[in-house]
Amino acid sequence: MTDVDERLERLGGLVDPVRRALYRFVAGAPELVSRDEAAEAVDVSRSLAAYHLDRLADDGLLEVTYQRRSGRSGPGAGRPAKLYRRAPGEITVSVPSRDYELAARLLAAAVEAADGEPVRAALSTVAKATGRAMGADVRAGRRTVLEALDEHGYQPVTEEGGDVRLRNCPFHLLAEEHRELVCGMNVAMLGGLCGSAGYRATLDPEPGWCCVRLQDSKTKRS
Repeated sequence: MTDVDERLERLGGLVDPVRRALYRFVAGAPELVSRDEAAEAVDVSRSLAAYHLDRLADDGLLEVTYQRRSGRSGPGAGRPAKLYRRAPGEITVSVPSRDYELAARLLAAAVEAADGEPVRAALSTVAKATGRAMGADVRAGRRTVLEALDEHGYQPVTEEGGDVRLRNCPFHLLAEEHRELVCGMNVAMLGGLCGSAGYRATLDPEPGWCCVRLQDSKTKRS
């Protein structure tokens, strides 16, 4: 079996609508997810949810851990619950084979090698304009900013107080290698996308989240 065949097989399970719904729920959850929580979220039985969650884990799309949610330990504390979260890796495949990631890495390295403020300023300007184009439906009232963010893979989570954290970074691997450049581009793009909806994009790195926080401009801050 070739590498492409293996990736296609691992992703093939997501054709099932229940498995796809379970994956989206777990991947977008800010905390670990139990079988009961997943079953309730997608309205299926616990046994069916458990089957599909374990298949997703076998395919490397989810990660499994065990914890006692009661906080107790020792005799009488009960068995640890089986919990799921999105796997840290990623699986990409294209047919026929394409390598846009390599092109992106070369372009990012070239911008860094240029080490010129005009080049970085141009990238920021283009990124912001791209974000505004992505947010055209938001400005027109045809969709919410959360829907737009979700469509572009950010998996937004609204926090208490109104700020929005992004569960996923669509540029994760590229940002790992060219953090300052890519995160700066991301801030500019999301500023263009979300500015009209009353959010300000700021850098606020936190493990497990996109480096950008969207601050609700309506919220008073000390």
